[in-house]
Amino acid sequence: MKEVLRSEISEPPLVTSYQALLQNNDFHSHVKTESIVVQEIDLPMINLCNLQSENREKRRLCAEEIVKAASDWGFFQVLNHGISLELLEEIKREQVKLFRLPFEKKVSSGVLNDSYRWGNPTAVSVNQFSWSEAFHVPLDKISDEDCNHGEFTSLRELMKNLGMAMSNLGRALAGVLAQNLGYSCHDFPQNCDEKTCFLRLNRYPPCPFSRPETGAACGLVSHTDSDYLTVLYQDHVGGLQVMKDSRWVAVRPNRNALIVNIGDLFQAWSNDAYKSVEHRVVTNAKRERYSIAYFVCPSYDSTIGAYAQPSRYRSFTFGEYRKQVQDDVKRTGKKFGLSRFLV
Repeated sequence: MKEVLRSEISEPPLVTSYQALLQNNDFHSHVKTESIVVQEIDLPMINLCNLQSENREKRRLCAEEIVKAASDWGFFQVLNHGISLELLEEIKREQVKLFRLPFEKKVSSGVLNDSYRWGNPTAVSVNQFSWSEAFHVPLDKISDEDCNHGEFTSLRELMKNLGMAMSNLGRALAGVLAQNLGYSCHDFPQNCDEKTCFLRLNRYPPCPFSRPETGAACGLVSHTDSDYLTVLYQDHVGGLQVMKDSRWVAVRPNRNALIVNIGDLFQAWSNDAYKSVEHRVVTNAKRERYSIAYFVCPSYDSTIGAYAQPSRYRSFTFGEYRKQVQDDVKRTGKKFGLSRFLV
């Protein structure tokens, strides 16, 4: 009984927040329509050990696989990525403990630099429904002595190590993709450091409104990422879905692989050579889901210009892009993203 009570008070008040939406007669029909998935698939799998091979042909073929996946899918999986499964499993255990804190403490105690987020309390329509909670932490704040880790002091070093490892992986993959386009600089993307990149710890609680007859509600609504690259570690529960050929496909989890996807900034910089693809997370009625995402972002005053001209997009800074996205979502409930910056 004590464990049940603890679980109940640790949950964010999602039901209360979404009460009006849940009473809407159109809710379940909308969810059912939006949840149609063609099939469960395996994302393109790339073995990164070949990227470091002494064999030039193996390196070339590996780079071609990365480029093809970034162009055709915008998503791919990587094996032998250089991040130990022991580190990932250890931080997952700490992550579970962190989210089991009472909701009031997560909201008000300043844990992890006041980075706690939950649901979407301002949602006004079903398509803004997000059944989730997260800690969204700037990388430089993780090791900051003023960043309150509370009783989770071991989490500081784990997050720092994971952030550094995911940063190195993201930069290596971005370099391969940039060089494919003839870009000579090996330090791409530029101006990405601990002040601009984020580590996000996600939890998707069981959702009682996800039912076989009505479909699954969204843990994270359909979106594209507003960064260069995202590196994702997810557990075995599943729920990630990707838009492919105008239909949703469910991504089959693979505990040995990390998922990488192209963000809006890389699509703009590559002049649409690489695709930033819509994706979402759907909930599970009985099981919670955990994931950790690393976002490769430049400084807010960095200009995102195409690597070659003519460009499909006008020049803009990351700060300008971020503000436009936030304004659009606040005003319309929808992200327009790159379409706002077409020439």
